[in-house]
Order: sequence, then structure tokens, then C-alpha cells
Amino acid sequence: MIQRLLTLTILGAITCAAVSDSINTASAADPPALPARDVSADEVDNAVDVAIKYLVSQQKENGLINDQRSNEVAMTSLALMAMAAVGHQPSDSTAAGAAMHKGLEYVLGDDRQADNGYFGSRDGSRMYGHGITTLMLSELLGMGLNDAQDLKIRQRCQKAVDLILRAQQVKKSDRETGGWRYTPEARDADLSVSVWQVMALRSAKNAGLDVPGQAIQEAIEYLRRSNTRDRSRSDNQQGAATSGFSYQPGTRDATFTMTSAGLLAMQVCGQYEAREVLEATDWLADRKLEMKERFFFYGTYYYAQGMYQRGGDYAAHARRNVEEILLRHQRPDGSWQSEDGQERSAGNVYATSMAVLSLSVKYHFLPIYQR
Repeated sequence: MIQRLLTLTILGAITCAAVSDSINTASAADPPALPARDVSADEVDNAVDVAIKYLVSQQKENGLINDQRSNEVAMTSLALMAMAAVGHQPSDSTAAGAAMHKGLEYVLGDDRQADNGYFGSRDGSRMYGHGITTLMLSELLGMGLNDAQDLKIRQRCQKAVDLILRAQQVKKSDRETGGWRYTPEARDADLSVSVWQVMALRSAKNAGLDVPGQAIQEAIEYLRRSNTRDRSRSDNQQGAATSGFSYQPGTRDATFTMTSAGLLAMQVCGQYEAREVLEATDWLADRKLEMKERFFFYGTYYYAQGMYQRGGDYAAHARRNVEEILLRHQRPDGSWQSEDGQERSAGNVYATSMAVLSLSVKYHFLPIYQR
């Protein structure tokens, strides 16, 4: 059993989700669930607008954006990435722009990043938060309010990338080589932690930071070892074979959350036509999206972005389902709240940021999420 974090936050709860994710209530043979209705473009725009206003309202005087008392840097970074994903920038002369500038200054504070480049120690978010913050900084390169802030973003981001690269090279077993886990010194790996590091490295490389191509290739090989053929469909059954992704290589149980995460990670590494990608999208298309399931917001974020990358009917179907279910459950103040107890403990800033990132396929502003 995966050891839980001492404090029950989403960054720890994700660990349990990867193993015991129960969002796959439909079998592989079930048809994809159709949305109750199509949501209009104006409805999505309005939902995103009030969600951003909610995130801005949760900002504290020192710049952090969170409604909980833990993982402050990681949650602020997640909120900033959500704002940027729907078109806001720190240089905008708007309430959202001012909040982003202030939030960036908080994340870039001298006491947020350790001397070795690590963002995950001082706020308790560990390598989950480190990957999230690194990804946010690399995606916001060039969006700073001035040259000085842009330079600070670049410098802090490169230090964070260097730590990810060092952590990847820690001696691990053959099947876990190329991946990451809870701490930079970890000698094992899991997909839930690794996917954030993969996206951060790919984003940083796209932005011109120093990321060796070998690091990306080793990560791809780790992702492939985390892929598994679906047991529910044998070779002698009719229909195309499907496969998903599991929490760790060697475990044969694919889950919605990890399959969505593995799909997006493979795609941002350029593996758009890989067998694992093609089969994972079929695997996901057979699954029903339900708000009541555990870790709904975490899994839906990867699902929405990964299926968007696949394109065609996959993207259209997933977008309709995601938009319909999210807009139906948005709260009057613009926020979202998980129906799952463990995910709910992460707070509404977390759920709202993930929901906005899921809806952002309509806008595709951030480079890492573009097809």
C-alpha cells in the first residue's frame, strides 16, 4: 500500500488515486456516454470568467492563491497556470493580470526555492509541487511584467529543471529508470509524480532552456513501461486491442487517471502516433465520466487535454462531456468543489484551477497544450 502523506492534501491523495482509482465504472465494452446536452461557447466563456474571478478573490495580501494552509507555492502555481491557459497575462491591466503579477512575485520569492533548485520542500508539496511550479514558470516565460521579472523566471526555472534532471539520474531499478517519485533522492518512480516532471521538461525544452534530448527519451521509455494491455479484451476477441497506463511499471491494472496522464505525457513528448497513444484513447473513449468518482478533477484535467491532443471525434466527444459535466456542477461563486472527500480536502482553489485547465481546450493559449 502506498504510504500516505502526513497531511491529507491532493498532492498526497493523488498517490492513492493512482492505485485505487475507481472512476472507471463502465467496462471496456460499454459505449461512450453522451453528454446530456451540448454547452454553448458563451456558456463556457461565462463559466471560465466567473471561475477566474473566484481565483482572484482567493489571493492573499502576500500574493499566494489558496484556500488551504498547505502546498501554497504549488497551488498558487496551479492557479496562475489556469489563468494563463484561458488568455490572461501578468502584464494585463485587469484584476486577473494584477493577481498574476502578484502571484508570480510570491512564487519567485527568495524563500520559496531551495538553494538546490527545489520548490517542493518548503511548502510540503514535494516533487508533485516542484513539477507543477516548474511547468508554470516555463509556460509563463516571456509573460513577465518587465525584463527583470522575465529574467528571474528564466533563472529560477532553469534551476528547477536542473533538479528534475538530477533526480532522474538517481540510480533506480531497470523498470523505474527514467522516472521520478516523491523526493529528488528517491530510488523508485511512479507515473503520477513523473508526468508533472515530463511536462515540465518538455515545456522548458520548447522554451529554449537547457534540457538534454536524452532526458526526454529516457522519460518516454519509462512511460512505455507503465503502459499495459487491457485484460478485459484478449487477442481472440473481436475489436481492436486497447491499453491503458498503470501507476508503476509491472502493475497490470490500468486506471482512468493514470491512462489519461500517460496519454498526455506521451503526446507532449511528440509520440502522437505511438501504439500506446492510439490504444489509450480508445480505452478512455469507452469510459464514463462521472463527477461522483474519486479524484474527478485530477483525472479530468489529463483526460480533457489528452483527448484534445488526439483530435477528431475523440476531442469533440471528450470536450462535450467535460464541458457539460463541469458547467452543471459549478458553484454560484464560480468555484468547483469535489464530491470525493479526499480530493475535497485539497480545497476549491485546487478544484477550480483543474476545472479551468480542463475547459481551456477551447482556447489553447499555453504552448504545452497546443496540438
